[in-house]
Amino acid sequence: MKSVSELTDFYYKVLYPTLNKLEKDRKHLRYRIILVGFALTFVFFLGSLALQNAFFLGLDFFAFVLFAYAGIGAFVYKILIKGYTDDFKSVIIHPLIKELDNRLSYTHLFHVAQHLFERSQLFQGRIDRISGNDFVNGEIDGVKIEFSDLHVERRHKDSRGRESWTTLFRGLFIVADFNKTFHGKTVVLPDSAQKTFGDLIGGWLQSKNLGRDELIKLDDVEFENKFVVYGTDQIEARYILSHSLMKRILAFKKKTKHPLYISFVGHAIHIAIEYNKDLFEPTVFSSLLDYKTAMEYVQTLHLAIGIIEELKLNQKLWSKR
Repeated sequence: MKSVSELTDFYYKVLYPTLNKLEKDRKHLRYRIILVGFALTFVFFLGSLALQNAFFLGLDFFAFVLFAYAGIGAFVYKILIKGYTDDFKSVIIHPLIKELDNRLSYTHLFHVAQHLFERSQLFQGRIDRISGNDFVNGEIDGVKIEFSDLHVERRHKDSRGRESWTTLFRGLFIVADFNKTFHGKTVVLPDSAQKTFGDLIGGWLQSKNLGRDELIKLDDVEFENKFVVYGTDQIEARYILSHSLMKRILAFKKKTKHPLYISFVGHAIHIAIEYNKDLFEPTVFSSLLDYKTAMEYVQTLHLAIGIIEELKLNQKLWSKR
């Protein structure tokens, strides 16, 4: 697998002419979005005032207008950026992935299947809508891997029948072969309780998480401070989370700099990294030539594929049974 520096060189040396063209497209697109935004705002403002004066409508009407304005604005924005986004993914993201490892396949319209997300058991509760894109899959050093952006949501209705949505997860979701079939399940979650309330109260709250399996206590203090572990089999969980693997997970956590969720179910490791945004979407209101922007694309791709080497999934440390 290519290093981050090699990928960065490729980004600027090979893709730079294409980036220059896309940067011109981005500036034209930004100008169109601003014009359309002003026009849409003007029409809604005048229209709502005219209707209010004619029919003496109240606050509920203005709430509806704002809701409609936001919905139509988002729809129009997606239409305006579609061609630019498709071009960016075709001529920038796809070549980057191939340069990273030519054994990988990329389809920007697909995402990791819902049943794999559900199998991970990382997030509890009903799933009413799942979407995503930028699906990558393949086999590296004998390890099958797939990942994509995911946005997982739940629907709510209030007493008046009004609908709203909450996000269960949004970010990068990775599934990779672990070369072992687990009899139970082990789930590793960010330890927000202990971080917020301290060891005593936080530990008690962890043990009272009724939606989870049995709390697994480990003897790595640093790991315990960052994560809380639940599982169906105490012995298997400790077998999986060896001292060396816990150290590698901690190192990976430092690299991601985002909330990290991991589970071991079936024969696979599932990893969810919470970003709360689409990771491989092109910028519209900032330059594509900006170094920080370029490095975000490069480092995220390298991080996702690098999980195989980071956690040594390509080393036959376990035998399938």
